[in-house]
Formats: sequence, C-alpha cells, structure tokens
Amino acid sequence: MNTKNKTRPAASGPARPEDKRLSIGSTFAYGFQHVLTMYGGIIAPPLIIGAAAGMSSQDIGLLIAACLFVGGLATILQTVGIPFFGSQLPLVQGVSFAGVSTMVAIVNGGGGIQAVFGSVMVASLIGLVITPLFSKIIKFFPPVVTGTVITTIGLTLMPVAANWAMGGNSAAPNYGSMANIGLAAATMGIVLLLSKVGNAAISRLSILLAMVIGTVIALAAGMADFSKVGQGPVVAFPTPFAFGAPTFEIASIVSMLIVILVTLTETSADIIAVGEIVETKVDSRRIGNGLRADMLSSAISPIFNSFTQSAFAQNVGLVAITGIKSRFVVSAGGFILVVLGLLPVLGRVVAAVPTPVLGGAGVVLFGTVAASGIRTLSKVEYRNNMNLIIVAASIGFGMIPIAAPKFYDQFPSWFSTIFHSGISSAAIMAILLNVLFNHLKAGNSDNQSVFVAGTGRVVSEADIACLAHGDRFENGKLIDAEGKEVPLKSSISTNAVEH
Repeated sequence: MNTKNKTRPAASGPARPEDKRLSIGSTFAYGFQHVLTMYGGIIAPPLIIGAAAGMSSQDIGLLIAACLFVGGLATILQTVGIPFFGSQLPLVQGVSFAGVSTMVAIVNGGGGIQAVFGSVMVASLIGLVITPLFSKIIKFFPPVVTGTVITTIGLTLMPVAANWAMGGNSAAPNYGSMANIGLAAATMGIVLLLSKVGNAAISRLSILLAMVIGTVIALAAGMADFSKVGQGPVVAFPTPFAFGAPTFEIASIVSMLIVILVTLTETSADIIAVGEIVETKVDSRRIGNGLRADMLSSAISPIFNSFTQSAFAQNVGLVAITGIKSRFVVSAGGFILVVLGLLPVLGRVVAAVPTPVLGGAGVVLFGTVAASGIRTLSKVEYRNNMNLIIVAASIGFGMIPIAAPKFYDQFPSWFSTIFHSGISSAAIMAILLNVLFNHLKAGNSDNQSVFVAGTGRVVSEADIACLAHGDRFENGKLIDAEGKEVPLKSSISTNAVEH
C-alpha cells in the first residue's frame, strides 16, 4: 500500500481531516497555542462591559473567569458535538465582540448587568429556534462569497493586531512606543524564523514558541509584570447568577436579537471558512449543528455570568498557518479554558503575557486568514460575469467600518449594530450581490458592465473562419501546414487603399 492510501482511506470509509488524533502531548501543546491566540480577545468584552457597569476589579475578575469557563464548555460542545449540536470542526468559542457595544448601551441605559444577562438568554433562545433558516443558505455561499468573507475576516482583524502591537491600552503613556512595537516586531520575526525551521513540530508550534520567547524578552527588558499572579484565589467555581437574577426588558431583548442575527451570520461564515481551510465537507446540516451549539451556549452562559458565544476568527488563522486540522486539538484548548476558568491563578499567568507579544503573532495569524480567502478567490471564474464587482463591492463595503469606525454613528442603532461589523457587512453584501447577479439572471449578458473581467483581447469569428487546418503561430508569424508564412494584411494599409 502506498503512502497516499495510508493517509487517505478508501472511498468506502473516508476519514475527515478534522478527525485526526495526535499524541496527548501534541494535542494539548497545540490546544494551548489556541488559548494563547484568543486569550486577549476573550477577556476584552468582560473588561469593557464590567467597567461600563462600574464593577470592582474583583467583580470584573469574576466576569473574566466566567467567560473563560463558559468559552471552554462551548468550545468542547462545538468540536466534540452531540446530536444536533456542534459542527465537529476546529472552532474555538468565546464571547462575541459583536454584542459589546449593545451590552454597554443596555448597561448605560439603566438596565444594569442583569438586563444584559436577561436579553442574552431570551435572544439566544430565539436564535436557537431560527437556526434552520440560516443552515439552508449553503447554496448562497459559492467561492466568490466565501473567499470574499474569509478575506474580509482577515483584514478586519488587522486593527486588533495593530492595537495589541501598540500596547492594547490607548490611554497608557507608552501606547505606540518604539519599545512596544519593537517587541511585537521581534515576536513576529521569531514566528517567521521558526516557521522556516526544517523541524515540522517546531514550525507548527511557531506561534506558541514565539509567544514564550517574546515574553522572556519582555521580562528581560522590564516590559512584563508577573507580580500580580499570586494575588487572588487559586480556585474559584463560577457562582450561578452571582450578580443577581436576570431581568427582561423588551427594548434590550430586541437590541440583543439584532446582535444574535449578526452572530449567526459571522458564525456561518467562520464555519464555512474553517471548512475551506480544513478541506472538509460543510453542508447545511453541519452549519445548523454549529449554529445550534452557538445559540445553546449563549442561552446558558448568563447562568454562569457570561455573554453571547461565537466562533473566534483569529483561531481560524491559526488552523491555516499551523496546518493542524484536528478538532480534538481545539477540544483540548476548550478543556484548558475550563481549567483557566476554575483556576484564576493560571489565568493570571496567561494574562501576564505582554499585549505587544500577542500583536506580533496576530499580524501573521490574521494575515493568514486573509491569504486563505485570496486563495479561495483564485478559484473563482471572472470572465464574462459579474464576480469581480461582487468581490470588489463586498470587500470595499466591509472595509468601511474599519477605515471609518464612526461611519454609521448617525444611522439607526439597529442598522449600526449590523453594519458596524466589517465581517457582517461584507457577508451581507456578497450574498445579496451573488443572488442578484448569479441567481437572478434575468437581464444578464456576456458584457454587463465595465467591471466584467474578460480576456482583454477579442478575435472575430470572421478571422477564425479564414484560418486553415494546420495553421499555427510561430514568433509572431502565421505559418501554414506546409511550413510557409501566410502574409498578414495590415489594417492600416487596407484603410489607406479604401480611402
């Protein structure tokens, strides 16, 4: 049996790439790499929401631990899966950024953190009911749509990496300092150097190793502080409804329902994106299972003092750059998140990793997501159709809130909530334009607009009819079957004769 047959079983029982199992050590090492990659993202929402609610540092710490705990459970559900719940793909789950501004608005509107929890529960349950509608949209996600969305995911994450590289806190005096950016650049350089190493294990762990080395460099330079690691409890189980029973306000629920629609759109895109990277089949049933896991986790999370759950796009990039497609690696990452949620002391160790280190690794990770989308777009046919304008308009539309974050500030709040996300903007535009130009074909032609990409050269049927069997071009000359040159009539001389 050859090597190919060993790695790719016979058609009677093909193994999915995501079902591959690694050794225990490798599984948890790669899983920990996933945790480090998304750690900054998963703790940011509770920090922002807790600060808006006027919570003490101890209460905010409780929120962070809860988000780690619930994110870990949601990740395990998504990757391992049970009947009807879980896509069984390497997707890391965590608190979605999509709802942060809405939750802050609910808090500032007087509802408090209890109204946030109540609106998340009700809106997520509604989302759970409507997931069958979203799982049927797979036919509207051809490569021209998926490639556009994946590219946009990578591009919209770049400001996050840049902010991390500058220090993460714009109010800090050293924000954007040469020291911070230099540390990020050093981390990025280490990622690239380790990726070039001939050893496959080192190359695949380049992100994790670069973060460790970057942190050591930061310690030596006095840019890392682990003094607070020993402060606080070592073990703490999230107390159900630690901040009181949830309250239910109609306006808050409606606002959060819009967030849930955005989350469903983004998660659908992430499921399809990781399916492209893993090179596995993603159908409507699998999307539905993934969305149901998202919504179930979101509905339960307020019980343990957490918020809406969604797939983390940055970890999709990690799957692409490492080539580790096993969902069990991400399950191990979910287990680590649960442990971090139960052992705040370990969470404080991870939190001590300097933000610029995360930024340096993030540039490569998020760029890889965009590159994966470009690779998908390279499979798209652009001749004599409107696919080029679909890609151009969708990516451009998705970049608006990234280039101008206040662009939608004067729009209705529901509109701003949806389109403030570049990923959602690009996904919605790509889907609508694909339907308009590729499904509703009434009025289509071979030359629909100046944006139609053609060959750039046109040969008339009359010219082709003049060619004889055996004619060929050599060095710019037309040669017949007998090897004799066929003279070409100049269009200039022809016009001169006619005039």
